[in-house]
Amino acid sequence: MDKEWTKLARESKEYQNGVDFFLDYAYTKGKPRGKEISCPCAECYNTNWFTRKVVRNHLIALGFRKGYDFWVRHGEEIRKPNDLNDDHVNDEEDQIDELLFERFRDVIQEECEFNEGLKEDAKKFYNLVEEAKQELYPGCKNFSKLSFRIRLYLLKCLYGWSNESFNALLELLKEAMPSLNIPDTFNKTKGMIKDLGLDYTKIDACPNDCMTYWKNYENETSCHVCGAPRWKEIVEGNHQVGINHASSKVSAKILRHFPLIPRLQRLFMCSKTASS
Repeated sequence: MDKEWTKLARESKEYQNGVDFFLDYAYTKGKPRGKEISCPCAECYNTNWFTRKVVRNHLIALGFRKGYDFWVRHGEEIRKPNDLNDDHVNDEEDQIDELLFERFRDVIQEECEFNEGLKEDAKKFYNLVEEAKQELYPGCKNFSKLSFRIRLYLLKCLYGWSNESFNALLELLKEAMPSLNIPDTFNKTKGMIKDLGLDYTKIDACPNDCMTYWKNYENETSCHVCGAPRWKEIVEGNHQVGINHASSKVSAKILRHFPLIPRLQRLFMCSKTASS
């Protein structure tokens, strides 16, 4: 039914007028190559160049690609968050748009410069933009799907929730409020955090803090200082599995490494901290 409704919507006069408006804008404000422009349909993703007639047919048959709300490859300039009227900024807003702009500034710049193809970072950017536009539930004004996921993840980190407890909370929220637009599992939430550049690296460590299993010691199975084993001994039922059981390797200790260089880059990338 959704596909049929979407098809009918694209065949409507209002949609076709919108497509014509876009084409007029692209040919007057953008940088066409002769009679051709890049096609922003759901299949071409601005990687193919066609004449006006072909692009129009694609947009009516397939629709615009998701997240392409700013026509940066067709003459529209991205407004920076600092350019917005400060009188209309609410301190309580989550400012997700600003976060995405700062995180993917280079991606936006590349899009504006008409680089060919859609890079992986650009796909992440458009996916996150799409999530930032989605309501947490119908009529919700305080949270978007993206901002709520970030807040949940922050609480997990602050209060040491396990992955299992996080999944259980998601299940409870979905059961109590079926219309809630949240992920099903912790892994999906973590994937989004990784796309935002807020992830960390896990490195096995000696339980006595003698060494980390990194670089030259990455494949070692015991500490070269105190001899402590790298893996915990796992007990299943009434018998001990041992530390070398392939399916039961659990690190005795884990170091969570937050790389310094990317975080310094993020500080200078953000307009609010760069000046400091």
